[in-house]
Amino acid sequence: MKEINITNQQQNQRLDKFLLKYFNKASKGFVYKMLRKKRIKYNGKKAEGSEILKEGDCLQFYISEETMEGFMEEKSLHKAQRHFAIVYEDCDLLVVSKPAGLLVHPQRAGEKETLIDQILYYLYEKGEYIPSKENTFTPAICNRLDRNTSGIVIAGKNLKTVQAVNEAIAKGKIKKYYMVLVKGIVSKQSEMVSYLQKDAVRNQVALYQKEAEGRKKIVTKYRPIAQAEGMTLLEVELITGRSHQIRGQMQAMGHPVAGDRKYGDSQWNKLFAEKFGLSAQFLHAYGVLWQQTKKDGTVFTQKQWMAPLPKQLQAIYDFYFKQSNMQHFSVKTK
Repeated sequence: MKEINITNQQQNQRLDKFLLKYFNKASKGFVYKMLRKKRIKYNGKKAEGSEILKEGDCLQFYISEETMEGFMEEKSLHKAQRHFAIVYEDCDLLVVSKPAGLLVHPQRAGEKETLIDQILYYLYEKGEYIPSKENTFTPAICNRLDRNTSGIVIAGKNLKTVQAVNEAIAKGKIKKYYMVLVKGIVSKQSEMVSYLQKDAVRNQVALYQKEAEGRKKIVTKYRPIAQAEGMTLLEVELITGRSHQIRGQMQAMGHPVAGDRKYGDSQWNKLFAEKFGLSAQFLHAYGVLWQQTKKDGTVFTQKQWMAPLPKQLQAIYDFYFKQSNMQHFSVKTK
């Protein structure tokens, strides 16, 4: 019989989810079979799997060491060179600015050099993540960006933080703002509501005005910041967060995003490619505002982060909009 005690880092999660991480090669069927047969006990008693773990709880495993080892695989770590910029970091949280062209997570088996690979190796080099010592938690990214969208991505260094960020996103306490350059003149702020359906094979979305099976409601707020030469710089706030949401909705409005090779205007894109070397969309997740209350158990009531434009997008901004007032944006630098 083997016993383990739940640590502060491991608490506040369901027992069955913990066990699936602990036995990372095991199926759900195996885990629930062990619970049902009382081969895994929770504080000396029969467990259902739905219990919420607390620091100091004790799990007993009446399973042979050979069987346990067969269902436990040591985590591997890829040595990935860092290409992200650090926006903010403390002992719990890492906020980074992702460059365009970098995947957040692998899209297929064996794919390396993604943002999560880089973050894990960065934390490993700092001594904040040791795979061989941590078999039930891996630092995780809480929000995603498309490969060719640059900007802010939030990662939690421990389970407590990942849960807090995910809950804040689900409750709408984390506001995400984008800087977007679109074709045509947008004269007033508004909100767009659509229903999105994604074709996974083509990696492309279609938008509809009516709800139907397989379609997901998407909501986007936008407001113009500046206009120049038949184009508009927008601040966009995502109310929902779906793949290709902003790009698809801007195209549907008749205002495609500059540099967007999937939904954009190819002739207009060519001008930016020739003049500025732009090969990805002008779509940058520039700001995050985390609105918190004392009930959230935090030491601050509001947190904000801002990621400067990448050099290429900054060059376009300076060329067309240098005289515009940056104070019009919702998230300000201190």
